Amino acid sequence: MSTKPTISFSHLGCEKNRIDTEHIIGLLAQAGYQVDANEELADYVVVNTCSFIQTAREESVRTLVELAEANKKIVIAGCMAQHFQEELLAELPEAVALVGTGDYHKIVDVMQRVEKGDRVTEVSPQPTYIADETTPRYRTTSEGVAYVRIAEGCDYRCAFCIIPHLRGNQRSRTIESIVTEAQQLADQGVKEIILISQITTNYGIDIYGEPKLAELLRALGKVDIPWIRMHYAYPTGLTPKVIAAIQETPNILPYLDLPLQHSHPQILRAMNRPWQGRVNDDIIEKIKAAMPNAVLRTTFIVGFPGETEDHHAHLVKFVKRHEFDHVGVFTFSPEEGTPAYSLPNQLPKAVMDTRREKIMQVQQPISGKQNQKSVGQVVDVLIEQENPQTGELIGRSPRFSPEVDGLVYLQGKARLGSIVPVMITDADVYDLYGYVDLSKSSN
Repeated sequence: MSTKPTISFSHLGCEKNRIDTEHIIGLLAQAGYQVDANEELADYVVVNTCSFIQTAREESVRTLVELAEANKKIVIAGCMAQHFQEELLAELPEAVALVGTGDYHKIVDVMQRVEKGDRVTEVSPQPTYIADETTPRYRTTSEGVAYVRIAEGCDYRCAFCIIPHLRGNQRSRTIESIVTEAQQLADQGVKEIILISQITTNYGIDIYGEPKLAELLRALGKVDIPWIRMHYAYPTGLTPKVIAAIQETPNILPYLDLPLQHSHPQILRAMNRPWQGRVNDDIIEKIKAAMPNAVLRTTFIVGFPGETEDHHAHLVKFVKRHEFDHVGVFTFSPEEGTPAYSLPNQLPKAVMDTRREKIMQVQQPISGKQNQKSVGQVVDVLIEQENPQTGELIGRSPRFSPEVDGLVYLQGKARLGSIVPVMITDADVYDLYGYVDLSKSSN
């Protein structure tokens, strides 16, 4: 019977944070700590916080305050620990430790010091660490899917973004390291891996001297995982070489997550984006011509300082013209420490909210139309949930990424974590509906 304390976890924010949390759990479990999902039964709660935008910080603060009011001993990890060190320690006496974004691999040492009565701050000013395939990990996703971080940090300096301050400059893993981890996941029965970093199309520049995404994709094609999906593919990095690698590697899904943020050249210049204006139209048309079956997802920011009605109208036309499969829209969040924080012509919240709603209204029928194309087709679906009351299965087709896109609701029998053929009988704006088609072979 272990005498080590029990630790619970609260994960907030993006999938990059999720991977950090999974490594923290893996490291502590390997060291003999008890892990319990029930915060009430835990001696300590590790909260992996998000500090990307104001709403994320508010959620993190709410979680921390609720735990403090419950008299829990809190270890604050992640972006808020990196961002607001002294303030957190001053405001939350229940916080027994702070662990930065580049220091989570030291969690066992931190907990050992905490157990001795120390109040620990382990926050490197410039994060440089990146976990690899040798770092213990306990996956928190559904059994069929796993995220794989191919690089950490960002070398761009977009005017609205605090990520480089929170995560440091880009540092990539080697192709061999990533392929080894993918093989480990395949051996565990994972059917889909999702490649993530801040700028996936810049993968490898820091260690190879040039982008190596195409080479990575081809190497991953040799791993027995049916689906490999990319997030954060910056448009300028989708070179003919990368597009060819996607087309010629059967397990690389033609799903492109393109974080465009805006369409108007003036706003893109003000944002200090690494590409501007007409480039967006040209690149998207080239991608569509080269990959007619590609699923395109993007995100936009409305209400950036100085955005006029004409700028917004330009974005509305852009969304209508390109008919993306999935669109996420965010209102501008002024982040202290970024150039955009002090720009003139900041817009009222009401204006930003109205503009966000307008883009969503334009996009919804487009998303519905794109979903309707699957009706009458048999598509592969990764089964992730089962409703115990109704027996209804819930999964995702290749056109849906976890958390951010829609779901497939289906009737029939299938094992969780398996990929099965599904006849799609109906669709709405966000989701698909169907049944397991036993006349088709499944893998």
